Amino acid sequence: MAKVKTLFFCQNCGAQSAKWIGRCPSCGEWNTYVEEVIEKADNNPAANAWKASTSVGSATNKAAKPKPLGDIIYEEESRLNTHDAELNRVLGGGLVPGSLVLIGGEPGIGKSTLMLQIAMQLRNLRILYVSGEESEQQIKMRAERLGQQHQGLYILTETNTQNIFRQIDQLQPNVVVVDSIQTLHSTIVEAGPGSVSQVRECTTELLKYAKDTGVPVLLIGHITKDGSIAGPKILEHMVDTVLQFEGDRHLTYRILRTIKNRFGSTSELGIYEMQGAGLRQVSNPSEILLSQRTEQLSGIAIGATLEGNRPLLVEVQALVTPATYGTPQRSSTGFDSKRLQMLLAVLEKRSGLRLGQHDVFLNIAGGLRLEDPALDLAVCAAVVSSLNDVPIRNEICLAAEVGLSGEIRAVSRLDQRLSESEKLGFAEMYISQFNAKGLDLARYGIRVHPAGRLDEVLTGLFG
Repeated sequence: MAKVKTLFFCQNCGAQSAKWIGRCPSCGEWNTYVEEVIEKADNNPAANAWKASTSVGSATNKAAKPKPLGDIIYEEESRLNTHDAELNRVLGGGLVPGSLVLIGGEPGIGKSTLMLQIAMQLRNLRILYVSGEESEQQIKMRAERLGQQHQGLYILTETNTQNIFRQIDQLQPNVVVVDSIQTLHSTIVEAGPGSVSQVRECTTELLKYAKDTGVPVLLIGHITKDGSIAGPKILEHMVDTVLQFEGDRHLTYRILRTIKNRFGSTSELGIYEMQGAGLRQVSNPSEILLSQRTEQLSGIAIGATLEGNRPLLVEVQALVTPATYGTPQRSSTGFDSKRLQMLLAVLEKRSGLRLGQHDVFLNIAGGLRLEDPALDLAVCAAVVSSLNDVPIRNEICLAAEVGLSGEIRAVSRLDQRLSESEKLGFAEMYISQFNAKGLDLARYGIRVHPAGRLDEVLTGLFG
């Protein structure tokens, strides 16, 4: 019988200790150390479930030798087209053979729906969908709701990695989807599913399988209450790509954001709309986010922002009312509340507006969460519009950062913001005068108003 030993693991960051300690020295969290029984690798003849369960693993277990950098031949590998333009964008052009992709998100946000939808679109490939959370009947019901059929899609409801690799060796799939990594367990490690040891061991086995065979593996991961992917932090370091599926489950739009990508940029994102028949790709999100503007209303301003490399025009909504209680409320949805308080202080100090006796509510329409400082000017304009009950004309959009002294600061990639505004029919845009210096504004079919101070913009908008 193999010798085992006991270690204590931090459930937040994955740090280990020989004894229990109250506060983790790595992440600083309290009471996160849990005792787990693990088995020493040198006493275990089957150190890896993939190599132990298949004949391929033993054939590929060759000792690596160092090579001079100049002798290494690099050939760009052809990527696997997922037939989903939004997913291809965030992956950098498609699935790389042998890559390990981790997708995290809140419960009910649509991770399983997205992965099943992608698997059913790869019609010319053999797909293995491993589920440790749902039964075959539940997956079949979701597939019928999506309205697609794929004879090469195989469903396996299993959580033991040894059994999973036996089925993989028999089926020889082209793509493997695992839902979810926290439900898998390996007999090599004597710990419960979802523990630090099990998550790390199961991910290591899948990583070796992907690299040995060149088969891409898609993992679905749970997230903690603070929004980070559950399990040890080393999980995100082991995989090649980490994607975050975000959005409000009560709203229709979802954002697929890249957190880490070894094969492409991390500044890309994909946008989906949740419908009854699955997730629909949103190719022009600006037009959809602004489609509900029917008349001029006070408290609404249009801001030109960037999410990754994609320009977006979003609707910033503000409501300013007299404070009912002694302390005025400051509430924001989709925008940093601390930055909102800073902008309100700038409006009161530099523009002479009396906002100390008013409640201020701010909302980014569409359920988006944005951190672009270029929305500062749109936020200020929406607040002043609601305070004075004077609407801003529908053909005006804004893109500039506001400083503490009330100056209008330049923003990055203004040319993309101008092109998106012109494409959607906007006639005027307020920007920083520093952006206007190095840009040929004559080639855009939109009138640009450069400004150096916040008062200049407010005067141009409201007189």
